[in-house]
Amino acid sequence: MKLQQLRYIWEVAHHDLNVSATAQSLYTSQPGISKQIRLLEDELGVEVFSRSGKHLTRITPAGEAILRTAGEILRKVESIKQVAQEFSDERKGSLSIATTHTQARYVLPNIISKFISEYPDVSLQLNQGTPMQISEMAADGSVDFAIATEAMDLFSDLIMLPCYNWNRCILVPKNHPLCQLSELTIQDVANHPLVTYVFGFTGRSKLDEAFMEHGLAPKVVFTAADADVIKTYVRLGLGVGIVAKQAYNVETDSDLVALDASHLFKPSTTRLAFRRGTFLRGFMYDFIELFAPHLTKQLVDSAFNCSSKIELDELLADIQLPEY
Repeated sequence: MKLQQLRYIWEVAHHDLNVSATAQSLYTSQPGISKQIRLLEDELGVEVFSRSGKHLTRITPAGEAILRTAGEILRKVESIKQVAQEFSDERKGSLSIATTHTQARYVLPNIISKFISEYPDVSLQLNQGTPMQISEMAADGSVDFAIATEAMDLFSDLIMLPCYNWNRCILVPKNHPLCQLSELTIQDVANHPLVTYVFGFTGRSKLDEAFMEHGLAPKVVFTAADADVIKTYVRLGLGVGIVAKQAYNVETDSDLVALDASHLFKPSTTRLAFRRGTFLRGFMYDFIELFAPHLTKQLVDSAFNCSSKIELDELLADIQLPEY
């Protein structure tokens, strides 16, 4: 059994069983990958992949178990490389982050700019996706950090650190009837067609909970994963927008009015997560602290050493999170 063979089966599984695409991504040949997979299967005495002719069709039950272990081995190998690089040149390396559009567009630019200025020789990759995709990428080691509000609780392998609390605003065109109200109520909002986030994105669950608690069933006429898309349809008059407060820009959105809705909805918490067992290099600790200054190296290390979620929650219980 060779490490290269484990790399091949892992990559094929994460390229939708497309050996040709895997070969291109690894800069090698398709026949070479196929041969090494067959040699591994012959050695193990089981098939990792089912086949129809020359095409891989699915991962076998044995293959699922083998791939889980292969993933752990490959992550350990990557950690060894990280350890070596930290001691050979602590200011060089790579950092991969998966996050949502709202974080990438409105929250992270200044943080990333400062980080790159401090660490010009660190290659930084930013991946966007749904909260579920982001969490999966962190859980399987495809990225170093996941930054999101939703979905991460579903993955027990992740250490999740709270970064900041945020709430929502109501977006309407100028002279909209809601602008004339002295005090906005959730009933006032529900009286209008709504344009907001797809379920599972950017605290949408808290939004739905608030309407349900008041016995309201608002008419949601349009949903999107992207706050900029939501704004576009508010401008078209499709409905009243509900977006994360941080997604409103006074300069670029000056044609819209942002009405505070923090008294209508419970705040949401954005968290940064990474897989248990990850070796954090010095610049990774610095990125975490840039993004959330209360998450010092000492606190992150303490979180690493927690043996259960209950212990981690107790550690983080007294932290006063900033409001975005």
